[in-house]
Amino acid sequence: MSRSVLRVCLTAAAVTATAGATFAPAYAAGHTAAAPLSTAASCSQAYLPLPDPACTPGAKNPDVTQSTIGSTICVSGWTATIRPSTTYTNGLKKQGIIDYGYTDTNMADYEEDHFLPLELGGAPKDPRNLWPEPHSGDENSYSKDSVENAVKKAVCAHQVTLSAAQTAMLDDWTTAKAVLGIG
Repeated sequence: MSRSVLRVCLTAAAVTATAGATFAPAYAAGHTAAAPLSTAASCSQAYLPLPDPACTPGAKNPDVTQSTIGSTICVSGWTATIRPSTTYTNGLKKQGIIDYGYTDTNMADYEEDHFLPLELGGAPKDPRNLWPEPHSGDENSYSKDSVENAVKKAVCAHQVTLSAAQTAMLDDWTTAKAVLGIG
């Protein structure tokens, strides 16, 4: 079993506590991580509209740096070249709905969202950066999209650094524009 941190973070104590438990693959092909089979939620909804930081801490794309923004995120259409297919993300979304213990299990009611957006240098396929973000609520997947676009525009206009933008989004996307002073 891989000790890689994916959606479910297993500490040494948790691994010891689950010794002898049945494990099954929790993620799409190509990932070696496994998660305990359980009907109990392993990720908390208490952080909504943000993901549980233990389950979805976010992850950066190493190809996107302040010096590469002109050839990556600031190029129109660039994110389409790295966006994972729904074939890949739907498996994560289905498992994430279980992991987060959502009572609404309709996959259409969620976006398998990049916590650190692709347009701000988020890792495209890293499960630590993907989670089932609800479409419902006042602050949801749709309202996050407009924040992502405004922050990317500020980065590409050199109003804020990529690092500051990434930190603001990972700390709390709902306050990122205010924190960055882009209003």
